[in-house]
Amino acid sequence: MTVRTKSPIGWAALLAAVLICALGAWSYTEARGDRTLAYAKSRDAALADGKRHLARLTTMNGKSAASVESGLEAWLAASTGPLRERLRSSRKKDAGELVRAGATVHGKVTDAALTALDERAGTAALIATVDVVVTPRTGRAGTERKRFEATLARTGEGWKVKALDAVPVGSGT
Repeated sequence: MTVRTKSPIGWAALLAAVLICALGAWSYTEARGDRTLAYAKSRDAALADGKRHLARLTTMNGKSAASVESGLEAWLAASTGPLRERLRSSRKKDAGELVRAGATVHGKVTDAALTALDERAGTAALIATVDVVVTPRTGRAGTERKRFEATLARTGEGWKVKALDAVPVGSGT
């Protein structure tokens, strides 16, 4: 492309256009490799996985032994570390109690946030409120609002729940 101009305004406009293009290209390359963007992606992934796994851990279909076994498998898939080991070690006892109770419990995370994220250590802390709908074997369903604190750990399969604690309503946390 050949630009022929004798006017200083034409040269100034051409120079301004080149500078704007160069600035845009520089800004784009900076943003693509930005540590803040990488941190935000990691935060979003931890939050999404944490919410999904917390919903799993507060859900159980107790109508049959097969559905309880499926629910316990889902609990193990959502957990890691000490929580997973505790769930695994109490699995037979839990299965029997859940089948005897026969209740169906469905947890839905209504709000959640990360309170900490350590990318190097691969850990995060999550707080959440969960609406838990409990349907007993006989009777009407009822909804309870629960609050939880969860410690998440990054695994090869994404973020999983490493520790889970109920937060009493009215506590200062």
